[in-house]
Amino acid sequence: MTKLVTIRCAVILALVLAGCAKQPTTTQLTSPAPGGASGGAQSGTDAARPGVGGLTDGSRGGAGAAGGASGTRPSPQDFRPAVELADVHFDYDKADIREVDVKVLDVNAGWLREHPGHLVLIEGHCDERGTNEYNTALGDRRAKATMNYLVSRGVAASRISVISYGEERPACSQHDASCWAKNRRAHFLVKPR
Repeated sequence: MTKLVTIRCAVILALVLAGCAKQPTTTQLTSPAPGGASGGAQSGTDAARPGVGGLTDGSRGGAGAAGGASGTRPSPQDFRPAVELADVHFDYDKADIREVDVKVLDVNAGWLREHPGHLVLIEGHCDERGTNEYNTALGDRRAKATMNYLVSRGVAASRISVISYGEERPACSQHDASCWAKNRRAHFLVKPR
């Protein structure tokens, strides 16, 4: 009798484990939120050690970078810093565009509209607190909120790619609140088409 119970338990355990196989997660982009704000607070903490965040196509969702009409996707290494485009920053554990950053994004959107021959890569960054997975997702939400705001201001979504680095590429390496605030950002890179 004990042997039969043990066998049944083993079969049930095998079925449960087989049913728990992880499915890959995909990211879907939504249309721009009214006023450009995006993503509410989600529980968790800010920034962690992501790996290489997933480069996301700004026009279609899913993994990859936005490319031109040919469908080729530029690598993040193809983009360069754009001194004309200022970073925007985020509150702790938030992906909402702050009122103070609306003006910065309006200037960035104006520059991008005046330079339609440039693709833009928006990097989402976090501070060092939190888990890798959470902060990679938070950096992605920050980059997408920024992208959605730019799209709402007339920048074509097909020109924009987003990537999340979580805490992997800090702007400041000290371990204090003022440094963490500098690391919670969306950073802009450009590439001529």
